[in-house]
Amino acid sequence: MRVLIAGASGLIGSALGERLRRDGHDVRTLVRRETRAAGEHRWDPPAGTITDGAFEGVDAVVNLGGKPLFPGRWSAMRKQELIDSRVEPTEVLAEAVAEHGVGVFVNASAVGYYGDPGPSTVDESAKRGQGFLAELCESWEAATAAARDARVVHIRTGLVLSSKGGLYGLLRPLFRFCLGARLGDGRQYMPWIALEDEVGAIVHALTHDSLSGPVNLTGPAPVTNAEFTRAVGRAVHRPAPWFVPGFALKGVLGQAGEEMALFGQRAVPAALEDSGYAFRHPTLDSALAAA
Repeated sequence: MRVLIAGASGLIGSALGERLRRDGHDVRTLVRRETRAAGEHRWDPPAGTITDGAFEGVDAVVNLGGKPLFPGRWSAMRKQELIDSRVEPTEVLAEAVAEHGVGVFVNASAVGYYGDPGPSTVDESAKRGQGFLAELCESWEAATAAARDARVVHIRTGLVLSSKGGLYGLLRPLFRFCLGARLGDGRQYMPWIALEDEVGAIVHALTHDSLSGPVNLTGPAPVTNAEFTRAVGRAVHRPAPWFVPGFALKGVLGQAGEEMALFGQRAVPAALEDSGYAFRHPTLDSALAAA
C-alpha cells in the first residue's frame, strides 16, 4: 500500500511512518518546508496547492496535522489559529483525495467531540457535546466532505501515552519530582491510549474496509483523573498526594484549563473492537509500563 501522510513529523505521525515502512508499505509525506528527502512532497494549505506527483499511485491518505491545543489560554486569535490549522488543510486534502480517486482517507479528530458527558460511557454513536473543542472537532470532521466517494475514517483520539512526548512526556518529570497532582475533584474521565495502540489502530483502519465514520482511538478501560494520577505515581515510584483546585486551573488558563483539564470523556473504542482490533496494552498500567 502507498500511504501519504500529512503531519508526519509529530509524535503519532513519525511512529506511524516507522510502523508502515517496517510492514513493507510505501510511505510518502507532505511537508510545508523545502523537501529534503525522497518521498517528501511540498504543500501549502492556505494557497490550496500540493506539488505535482504527490498523489501518484497513492492508496490512502492520513491527515494528522493541527497546531497543539496546549499550553496557553485560548484567546479569540488562538482559537482561530487552531481552527485554521485543522479545517483548511483537511479541506485541501479532501478535495485532492476526490480529484485523484484515493480510496481511503483517515482524518484526525479527538474525543473532545463529546464535550463533558460526565460519568456516562460514550461510544461513536454519541452526539456532539458542548464547548470549543466539541465544535472544533465537528468542523474538522465536516471538512472531509469533498472526499465522500472515499472510505473516510474520523479517528477520535484520546490521550496518547508515550515516553517521547504527549501528556506522559510532560507529566513524567513532574511526578518524578513528587509534583504529580490530581486536577480538580479528580472525577473527570481520562480516555488514554498507548502510542503503540494508537499507531496499530490507524494501520487497522487503513486495512479494514469495515471501518468508516467516527472511530474512537482510546484504550478499552478509561479511568478517572484521580485513578490516572495514582497510576502514574506507581509507574514512576513516587507519591502523588497533591491536587490543583479547579478554580485555579480556570483562573490561570481560562477556557483551555477547563476543557483540557476538567472536562472528561468516558469514551470506549466500540467500533475498533467490533472490527476485531486486539489491544497490545488494554490496561492503563500496561500502557504506562510501555511508556
